[in-house]
Amino acid sequence: MRIAILGGTGSFGHALAHRLAAVGEDEIVIGSRDATRAHEAAQAIDSPNVSGATNDQAVRGADIAVLAVKAEAALDTARGIADALGDTPLLSVASAIRFEKSVGAFPDPDGLSLAERVQQIVRAPVTAGLHSIAAANLDAAPPEEDALVCGDDAEAKELTLRLADKLVAGRALDAGPLASARALEGLTAVIVNLNRRYKAHAGVRITGID
Repeated sequence: MRIAILGGTGSFGHALAHRLAAVGEDEIVIGSRDATRAHEAAQAIDSPNVSGATNDQAVRGADIAVLAVKAEAALDTARGIADALGDTPLLSVASAIRFEKSVGAFPDPDGLSLAERVQQIVRAPVTAGLHSIAAANLDAAPPEEDALVCGDDAEAKELTLRLADKLVAGRALDAGPLASARALEGLTAVIVNLNRRYKAHAGVRITGID
């Protein structure tokens, strides 16, 4: 499977590429606006299965693309790759949260999730997930937590769940329609506050599901 990671030069994208290479994925392409940075990030992982390219080049021919850029760059990146992406499923992992220095992190006040706003830009089916997984946890080993995924397109969601299942020691769980991304992205703010308060890299485990 060819997996394009847009924003693979950032901490989460790099950790994701490293973890996918570690589990033996055939082809991982790190995308960036800057091809040189993408190639350097790929070389740092030191795997023959990882390469670098511009965002446009990365998504062409991909089976799935992961939008792993920072939240403030997500919509512009989606606009930039929309034509090249075509109908390739796109997994959105960013959360638009705001910070108040003395208080902490807050969910985005926008009525729609960032993933839903991305879906308004691209014709490809968008899924959302992995919001609760910290880059530090993902880079070290499969984290002992669950991965929550949501989306409206059944085939795209199933593909995303199969991908997510390879990343965690827990389970990849179907969290419902894309509108559920509003809650999943908001959960990021909760986890950021927990991490700041307890100096940790918190994750999520869902109980009561066999």
